[in-house]
Amino acid sequence: MASEKKQTVRARIFESEERFLSPYAKKSKDTLGRERAETPCEFRTDFQRDRDRIVYSNSFKRLKNKTQVFFAPMGDHYITRLTHTFDVSQIARSIARSLGLNEDLTEAIALGHDLGHTPFGHVGEKVLSQLSSTGFKHNEQSLRVVDVIEKEGKGLNLTQEVRDGILQHTSTGKPMTLEGAAVSLADRIAYINHDIEDAIRAKVIKAEDLPKGPVETLGNRTSERIRTTLADIYENSYGKNQVRMSEEIEKASWELRSFMFARVYKLTNVSMQERAERMLTQMFEYFSKYPEKMPSPYLRLMEKYGKERAVCDYLSGMTDRYAISVFEDIFIPPTFSLGGVTV
Repeated sequence: MASEKKQTVRARIFESEERFLSPYAKKSKDTLGRERAETPCEFRTDFQRDRDRIVYSNSFKRLKNKTQVFFAPMGDHYITRLTHTFDVSQIARSIARSLGLNEDLTEAIALGHDLGHTPFGHVGEKVLSQLSSTGFKHNEQSLRVVDVIEKEGKGLNLTQEVRDGILQHTSTGKPMTLEGAAVSLADRIAYINHDIEDAIRAKVIKAEDLPKGPVETLGNRTSERIRTTLADIYENSYGKNQVRMSEEIEKASWELRSFMFARVYKLTNVSMQERAERMLTQMFEYFSKYPEKMPSPYLRLMEKYGKERAVCDYLSGMTDRYAISVFEDIFIPPTFSLGGVTV
C-alpha cells in the first residue's frame, strides 16, 4: 500500500500537468531523459530532481560570492550572481505560470544558467576568452559544470531539456523548449533592471539619467518595468507556440541595455577591472606553467581534457574573494621576521 501511494505522487503530477499546462508546455513525462539512465524518483519528476541537484551543488553555493557588476561590494544590498539567479528564477516562473508552461523545468534552467560564470563578472569571462585558445563563454561553461565538473567529475546527469536551456539562455540562443525561452527573456529583464538599481545605489548614475523614451514606455521604477514587460510577454505569447515581447517593448528594453553598457558596464570601476584582468592573466600563466599547484580534482580533469581546459575550469570556478586570496598566496610574499623586525 505504501508503495502504491508513493507511485501516485509522481503520477498525480503527470496528470495535473496534462490537465492544466499549455499544449505547448514541456510535460515532465515527455522528457528526453538523461545521458545515463536512472531509476525514477518516487516523489519527484525528473525536472524537480534536476532543480534539487543544482541547488545542492557546490557551484551553486559559490554564486553568492561572485560579482554581478560591482566587485566585492561592501553594501548588503548589491546584486551578486546568486541574487541575480534568484531574480531570473522568479521572473521566469512568473512568465511560465502566466503562459501555462512547466514551472519545474523553468526553475531548474534558471537556477543553473549562470553556474559557469567567472569571478569578477563579465571582465573574468572576457579575460579567459582571450587567454584560452578555444575561447570561453559562460553559458558553455555552465553546461560543462553540470556535465563534467560537479560531483568530482561525474556531473549532475541532468535532463536534456535543462541542459539545453542552460546552454541556450543567451540572447542569441535558440532553446528547444518554451521554458528555456522564458528563462532567456527573464535573464535579460533581471540583469537590466536590477543592475540599474545597483548603479543608482553606487551613485554611478541617477534615476533621471535613464533615457526618457524607454522609461516612458516601461516605467519609472524596477517593479513597473518588470510588470510592464511581463504583461507584454503574456499578451504576445499566451496560447501560442512562442515566448516573446512586442517590438515596442523589446526596443525599449534594448535601449536600456545599450545605456547600461555605455554608462555602467564599460565604465564602472575601471581600475578594479584592470586589476581583475591582471590577476586572472597572471594566475592563468602561473597554473599553465605549474599545473600541479591546482587542487587534485582539476588535475584529474587535466588528464582527460588537457591543461588549458583544466586551468580555465579552476579559475572560472573561483569566487571573487577566493581568486584574490589565491593570487596573494602566489604573488605577494608573506611577511617574515629578521632579527626581531617584521619585514
